[in-house]
Amino acid sequence: MSSVEEKVLEAFKNAGKPLRPGDVVKMTGLDKKAVQQAISKLKKEGKLISPKRCYYSLP
Repeated sequence: MSSVEEKVLEAFKNAGKPLRPGDVVKMTGLDKKAVQQAISKLKKEGKLISPKRCYYSLP
Protein backbone atom coordinates (compact mmCIF):
# COMPACT_ATOMS: atom_id res chain seq x y z
CA MET A 1 0.00 0.00 0.00
CA SER A 2 1.36 3.41 -0.95
CA SER A 3 1.85 6.26 1.50
CA VAL A 4 -0.96 8.18 -0.24
CA GLU A 5 -3.37 5.29 0.34
CA GLU A 6 -2.29 5.07 3.99
CA LYS A 7 -2.92 8.81 4.48
CA VAL A 8 -6.33 8.53 2.81
CA LEU A 9 -7.35 5.62 5.07
CA GLU A 10 -6.06 7.52 8.11
CA ALA A 11 -8.24 10.50 7.15
CA PHE A 12 -11.32 8.25 7.06
CA LYS A 13 -10.41 6.69 10.43
CA ASN A 14 -9.99 10.13 12.01
CA ALA A 15 -13.20 11.53 10.51
CA GLY A 16 -15.43 8.68 11.61
CA LYS A 17 -18.02 9.65 8.99
CA PRO A 18 -18.45 9.47 5.20
CA LEU A 19 -16.24 11.92 3.32
CA ARG A 20 -16.05 13.33 -0.18
CA PRO A 21 -12.71 13.28 -2.00
CA GLY A 22 -12.46 17.07 -1.53
CA ASP A 23 -12.75 16.64 2.25
CA VAL A 24 -9.85 14.16 2.18
CA VAL A 25 -7.76 16.62 0.13
CA LYS A 26 -8.36 19.33 2.77
CA MET A 27 -7.56 16.98 5.67
CA THR A 28 -4.39 15.51 4.17
CA GLY A 29 -3.03 18.27 1.95
CA LEU A 30 -2.51 15.70 -0.81
CA ASP A 31 -3.05 16.30 -4.52
CA LYS A 32 -6.70 15.89 -5.60
CA LYS A 33 -5.87 13.49 -8.43
CA ALA A 34 -3.74 11.33 -6.11
CA VAL A 35 -6.58 11.18 -3.58
CA GLN A 36 -9.13 10.20 -6.25
CA GLN A 37 -6.85 7.44 -7.55
CA ALA A 38 -6.22 6.14 -4.02
CA ILE A 39 -9.96 6.13 -3.20
CA SER A 40 -10.72 4.27 -6.43
CA LYS A 41 -8.08 1.63 -5.69
CA LEU A 42 -9.12 1.24 -2.04
CA LYS A 43 -12.75 0.86 -3.10
CA LYS A 44 -11.82 -1.95 -5.53
CA GLU A 45 -9.88 -3.67 -2.73
CA GLY A 46 -12.91 -3.43 -0.41
CA LYS A 47 -11.18 -1.11 2.07
CA LEU A 48 -13.65 1.69 1.33
CA ILE A 49 -17.34 1.68 0.47
CA SER A 50 -19.63 4.28 -1.04
CA PRO A 51 -22.72 4.68 1.18
CA LYS A 52 -24.13 7.35 -1.13
CA ARG A 53 -23.12 9.06 -4.34
CA CYS A 54 -19.79 10.95 -4.13
CA TYR A 55 -19.24 9.92 -0.50
CA TYR A 56 -16.91 7.21 0.77
CA SER A 57 -16.39 5.59 4.16
CA LEU A 58 -14.77 2.64 5.85
CA PRO A 59 -16.79 -0.59 5.54
